[in-house]
Amino acid sequence: MLKRLLILPLMLAAWCLDAAAQPSDTLDLSAGARFRRHIDRVSSTKSYRMLFIGAPLIAGGVIMQSYDADFRRLRNGYASSFHQSYDDWLQYAPAAAMLGLKAAGVKSRSSWGRMLVSDAFSAGLMAIAVNSLKYSCRVIRPDGSQRNSFPSGHTATAFMTATMLHKEYGHRSPWYSIGGYVAATATGITRQLNNRHWMSDIMVGAGIGILATEFGYYLADLIFKEKGLFVPDSYDIVYDRYRKPSFISFALATSVAAGSYRPYSDMKTELLAGPTVGVQGAWFASPYWGIGGRVSCSNLRVKVNGVAEKDNMEFVSLYAGPYFSYPLSIRWQLGSKLAAGYEIYKPCDTHVRPIDGKSGFSFGTGLSATYLVMQNLGVRFGTDYDCAPPLGESSGRLHKLTFTLEIAAVF
Repeated sequence: MLKRLLILPLMLAAWCLDAAAQPSDTLDLSAGARFRRHIDRVSSTKSYRMLFIGAPLIAGGVIMQSYDADFRRLRNGYASSFHQSYDDWLQYAPAAAMLGLKAAGVKSRSSWGRMLVSDAFSAGLMAIAVNSLKYSCRVIRPDGSQRNSFPSGHTATAFMTATMLHKEYGHRSPWYSIGGYVAATATGITRQLNNRHWMSDIMVGAGIGILATEFGYYLADLIFKEKGLFVPDSYDIVYDRYRKPSFISFALATSVAAGSYRPYSDMKTELLAGPTVGVQGAWFASPYWGIGGRVSCSNLRVKVNGVAEKDNMEFVSLYAGPYFSYPLSIRWQLGSKLAAGYEIYKPCDTHVRPIDGKSGFSFGTGLSATYLVMQNLGVRFGTDYDCAPPLGESSGRLHKLTFTLEIAAVF
């Protein structure tokens, strides 16, 4: 099984090298060209791209509610005393950047009037959605202070303003979009680290913020049509299928360790599914290969001799290695990687004895599919396999699978 997993990226790499001689899409007569054109027709419609990021975030947030307590344990394990207030102003930073650039005379997508109407529609739709859910669902906050946790208003505002900045200035440089979404992501992460929101609150808030801006700009476009539009919408840009797919992404994931382990002879240990958060990125020298890495934190529930433990097994992973990509179409890319790195285990208390992890060298692989929603924004779906160090006195390595949903800045 392990050999097959490690061979997959090498096969994809060979496929990528073979594809390097393919002509551009305009003269694409290769096998699968008709299939690629069908994918592009479906996935390039405006409605498809308007919904593709926001809708999965909202759906994922609803599903993630069953893991909210696990994500809170992850937070408590690494940052239980964290308390900062910069998220109160960071949520508005992308909007401040957008208005500052506009006031300085930097040309944006829209005129002042069109931009302000678009933003007003976006803010109104976001406020209606967030407050309707807050005061109908009445979910208690993690710190027990109030019953208005779901969804996160700070996160919705941050992703709304980041999407505004992206729409107005993303065409000038990908770093405007990257900066906006980094600020929005930092706002959402800080809301959980401050123990003010559950992970599901943050994911749904982010989805609402993005969708509200998409629909706000759509309504303004219906009203203004071509009036006050200085730059064609990024939806209409024809992308180069063979561009270099460098990226940086924030990942929410579920990890599971396959099988059972015996860290000590009298302990049959199972590691149950739990949350993982991480950051991943890669720089591509060509459309087909690059160098990258990832950093992640995981928290897995533990059973010892059939008894569920109060303490969890916590990991910090650092990996780097070659990344491979195959441009399936102008918007879809298939990817793989080979990685080596280091796993750091925190001791886990059990009713039998503590489990001491043998932190050390690890290696793995992964497969992914990336959809480019906009010029500098994509969604990645991935599966990673890690062969991690043994637990306790065991000589057998830990086999860990991670299933990820990532929001990626593409540049």
